[in-house]
Amino acid sequence: MPISEEHVGRSYPATAPYQVSRAKIAEFAAALGDADNPAYAGNAAVAPPTFAVVLASAAWDAMFADPELGLSLSRTVHVDQKFSWQRPLRAGDEVSATLTIEKVRARGTTAIIAISVALTTSDGELLCTATSTLMHTEETA
Repeated sequence: MPISEEHVGRSYPATAPYQVSRAKIAEFAAALGDADNPAYAGNAAVAPPTFAVVLASAAWDAMFADPELGLSLSRTVHVDQKFSWQRPLRAGDEVSATLTIEKVRARGTTAIIAISVALTTSDGELLCTATSTLMHTEETA
C-alpha cells in the first residue's frame, strides 16, 4: 500500500544523538561561503540556521525505510523547507531528531507529503522544528 492519508500522525524513533561540534559548524559555514562570520567561530559558536537540515535529514531515513509507505528518495522532490527556532544550535549540543508525517495528499500516482522533524537536546529541550514538503511519485509499471 503506498503512502496515504492513513499514515498521517505516524512518528518514527528518534535518531541517535548527534554531537554538534565547533569543527562541524566551521565546515558548514565554509560550505555556505560564510566562514568569516564570527558567530560561527570560537567557544560560543552557534551553527548557521540551515545546519538543522543535517540533523533533520538523518530522520528521513526511517520514513524512507518504512516498507508500508513505498517511498523512494529517487522519486522524491524536496519542494519546501521551513525552520521554527526556539534557540540556535550551539557547539556542544547533543541533538536527536524525531520525524512525524503531518499531512498526505495523494492524487493518482503523486503524493504531496508534509513532515515535521523535532530537534531536541538529550535533556529534552526543543531547539527547532524543521518542516518539509515532499512530492513523491509512485514507480510506474
